[in-house]
Amino acid sequence: MKNRMNLESFKEFLKSGSIGGVILLCCVLISISVANSTLGPAYEKLLNTEIGWELNSIHLRYPVLLWINDGLMAIFFLLVGLEIKRELVEGELSSPAKAALPIIAALGGVLAPAAIYSIFNTGTDTAPGWGIPMATDIAFALAIVTLLGKKVPVSLKIFLAALAIADDLMAILVIAVFYTSDLHVNYLLYAGGVLILPIIFNRMGIRNLLFYLVPGIFVWYFVHHSGIHATIAGVLTAMTLPTTPDDTESPLEKLEHLLVNPVNFIIMPLFALANTNIAMEAGMMEGLLTPLGLGIVLGLFLGKPIGIALATFIAVRTGLCQLPAKATWSHIIGVGMLAGIGFTMSIFIALLSFADLPHFSSKAKFAVLIASLLSGMAGAVLLSIVARRPFQVN
Repeated sequence: MKNRMNLESFKEFLKSGSIGGVILLCCVLISISVANSTLGPAYEKLLNTEIGWELNSIHLRYPVLLWINDGLMAIFFLLVGLEIKRELVEGELSSPAKAALPIIAALGGVLAPAAIYSIFNTGTDTAPGWGIPMATDIAFALAIVTLLGKKVPVSLKIFLAALAIADDLMAILVIAVFYTSDLHVNYLLYAGGVLILPIIFNRMGIRNLLFYLVPGIFVWYFVHHSGIHATIAGVLTAMTLPTTPDDTESPLEKLEHLLVNPVNFIIMPLFALANTNIAMEAGMMEGLLTPLGLGIVLGLFLGKPIGIALATFIAVRTGLCQLPAKATWSHIIGVGMLAGIGFTMSIFIALLSFADLPHFSSKAKFAVLIASLLSGMAGAVLLSIVARRPFQVN
């Protein structure tokens, strides 16, 4: 019964992710079109318009773009944190045997792209962008694998979802550790103090979501002022919510269900609209052949499948793990290619990497879009070809 419920929940997750991926693609096209039309300057002015308020020492007046990237994206990371915790408690990361392969594969898929980027960019002004090709966009990757339908084994879809979640966790840690501006310890201590409250509420068995979300808002405010990127507050808050390994709907699962549609259909489209408004300039295509462009494109397009396949091969050949049911090595390479769709997380890290260098930021975003397009097409084609072959046990 429980396995059937988990499978239905997973299918629902895939369905929402696939539709969200299509909407994201439409928003990317709209954003690029607007940026390259007469509306471009007005759109840029809108994104830089400050909204909010100031009350005594409380400053909450920021540009629209910052509200999207630091505010709404914290909700996105809250959902990612909820998915990570649920998988750790009752899903594909809930035991060493289940978690080992996707985590090892994700580690390979993080290290290889970062290494490729560093090879091209070490010692240059673009060296800080080494984290850009590390991340996988869950929505787009799952959208493609879902659209392939029965051509891809269900076990492989679960493997990709678990890999993408583990990948996101690693990207979050990278953001927290390496993409932090001047650290203000006092605000960090305030955030830690407030975070103790929902942990206590969890221990007390309190299930009302307000007891976790209200402190989470304060945690966001203090983390934002601490110098660590505010989106980390979403993950920290998610980890405090109670959940259970049985069929009973927990506060964590309730909040996850409430957030899936707003995140997929509102927050992520707004992020795409705000951050892919790339004005095409002379030399943009040539920029793909610069160290920055090559590091991102090759990191995502080649580094991801190479790192994931190599790490998986080592894990399986050493007897530590087994391939997902009905999956072949060609499937693993195909999944590795789909993991090269960086988009959301890669663009997000690009914004952090070159916050003070907008000319690099635009080129990085363009490279991410090209690499994601190539990776998605290559992964879909390979998995379609593999589906035509009779299954063979490796």
